[in-house]
Amino acid sequence: MDEKCGGIDIFVGTVRRWNKGKEVTHLFFEAYVAMAIREMEKIALAAIEKYGIEKISIHHRTGQVELEGIAVIIAASSKHRKAAFEACSYAIDTLKNEVPIWKKEFLVDGSYWVNSRP
Repeated sequence: MDEKCGGIDIFVGTVRRWNKGKEVTHLFFEAYVAMAIREMEKIALAAIEKYGIEKISIHHRTGQVELEGIAVIIAASSKHRKAAFEACSYAIDTLKNEVPIWKKEFLVDGSYWVNSRP
């Protein structure tokens, strides 16, 4: 907590059972860890600069994540709620497009890697 902040937004991305009409059993994430951490740090710094927030934390799991398990969590704090909401939205969208984390989706009838990334 920070006495300067009146708004804290937390985004939590979990594993859902259904995707595109197919039943999911679990997900598996791989990452180029050193680069992923650097890229998430860049995203955090950009969010602070762009939205004027006080703090932001970004964490993405690797390995197997079961149904309803948390895959990613982002928390941002700011003087007012709008900046925290916008920073979280920016961070997850940018993470999904730029951070070298790959997702394999396991279905009841097979598995596949989702969208290759950098």
